Amino acid sequence: MTLARMKSLRSRLLAAIVLLACATAALPQSRTDALTALEKDRRGADQTYLTFPEWFLVFSPDEYANVLQASQPASTFPFFSHVGQFWGAYRQIIGATQGKYPFNGEYHTMIVVIGVSTTVEYAIKGAYETLVGRLTELTSSPNATPEDRLATEQARAYVDFIRVRPWYEFDFVTPLKTLWTQTPWWGHDALRKWERRYALTSEWIVKAGYAALIKQATRSTFEAPRATTVAVVEGLPDGIEGKLPELRRLYQGSGRQALVEVPRYQAFTDYATTLSQGGSRFVEIAGNRGLILVSVVAPVAQPVHPDAHVLIRQPILTRAGFERRVLEVPVARLDALLTSQIASGEPVEHVFDY
Repeated sequence: MTLARMKSLRSRLLAAIVLLACATAALPQSRTDALTALEKDRRGADQTYLTFPEWFLVFSPDEYANVLQASQPASTFPFFSHVGQFWGAYRQIIGATQGKYPFNGEYHTMIVVIGVSTTVEYAIKGAYETLVGRLTELTSSPNATPEDRLATEQARAYVDFIRVRPWYEFDFVTPLKTLWTQTPWWGHDALRKWERRYALTSEWIVKAGYAALIKQATRSTFEAPRATTVAVVEGLPDGIEGKLPELRRLYQGSGRQALVEVPRYQAFTDYATTLSQGGSRFVEIAGNRGLILVSVVAPVAQPVHPDAHVLIRQPILTRAGFERRVLEVPVARLDALLTSQIASGEPVEHVFDY
């Protein structure tokens, strides 16, 4: 082979390499540099569904606290109907996930345990308030005794706590001590006063003991859940960390997308709402780009958002004319739903972030 021919072949080879490099560079960013969560940050798509029964047991105590804060008698709370709503919703969740996702035995076991526990609690409490509590309500006005007011205060404190932490970590002992050391032993409405003292003592002692057992069993059986979610967000504003201090920008892509870490549970709803109002759009949440569940409490007559499908409807039994809608919405359209709900005056109740 002559020197001239060798130079010619080398030139052609270099040209081919340059053409290949140019062709690769011209490929769409979405195919060569797509942001996504690492395997350790991914969670099953079924978890957005399975978390609803768990969160219903936040929504229900919240309704109970609202009843007490409105100075309505505890006996008016629909304990038995809420038990029916829990199991009815769980049945619909099973129907929505069965055959679409692998069976999540650990999560189903947890749901059944908390469901049975709540059923027993509400059955006992409902029967007691109907048969005994209602009689002593006749002897006094709502929230008339220090014991009633302490019960109202603790009902709200419990809800605020379980929005961010497991229920079994709540301190039931301190309010019990307050009941017996800081609440007057005698006073007006004595019958109601001592009946409430007996009812609250029994409830908080049982819950404190049961919580200790569940905490021990949980720690020895399950890993501690992660308190954060990794998401891919498009259009993340500069300086957003000032408004959302727990948001961490893990990686900024070459386009408008960023990989971020945000809090889970109730805080995720707040962060997602703020991001959506700022013009950001979710592309992926915990490795998922399909459907995510969102619950809203809205007037029965209010139209459903066009991007959403209603999976579950539940009447708000303590608020006439309103219902809870559990909606399936694509992750990519979550921002549109959140901003639309804010504009309607009925903000999203919860985003079930896997």
